[in-house]
Amino acid sequence: MTEVVVFHHGHGLTAGVRAFAEHWRQAGHTVHVPDLYEGQVFDSFEEGIGYAENAGFDTITERGTAAAEGLPAELVYVGFSLGVLPAQKLAQTRPGAKGALLLEACVPVSQFGDAWPQDVPVQIHGMDADPFFAGEGDVDAARAVVGAAADAELFLYPGDRHLFTDSSLPSYDEQATVQVNHRVLGFLDRISRKSTT
Repeated sequence: MTEVVVFHHGHGLTAGVRAFAEHWRQAGHTVHVPDLYEGQVFDSFEEGIGYAENAGFDTITERGTAAAEGLPAELVYVGFSLGVLPAQKLAQTRPGAKGALLLEACVPVSQFGDAWPQDVPVQIHGMDADPFFAGEGDVDAARAVVGAAADAELFLYPGDRHLFTDSSLPSYDEQATVQVNHRVLGFLDRISRKSTT
């Protein structure tokens, strides 16, 4: 099966992120979930992002990069919102990457290099009226990735919630998350089959 590393969002390593990872483990994948906040979890999005701003977004990204150093190179990198920063950086720059799953965020490819690596498939998920994903340019960056990558998909879900995939937060949308999980597991299975052929 596929080996995956998951980077959490701005609230920290919540029960909802852990539950998502456990769902993939139960499907047979090996899943690593590093804590980029050094044990801190925040009830409010504002507090969590405040922590990330004080630490520095580059520092959070580098913590993710450091967490991956002890893992095999052949990984799928998964990021939820803030966690997209280390996930996208590693998918674009670390040799051996098997794929990327970017949930509820995407940054311009130019932030981490000149182009999306053509041998790295990517799947991007977000809500079509999410004020962060749709309102701050992430969806435009996602469309640019899809237009430039050899194997890329963008899935938009109706709604305006950010962090809709985290079952431990009030923003959770169960119906949309079921769809996300179905598509993500299909993506991981496809990569697994490709790796064994």
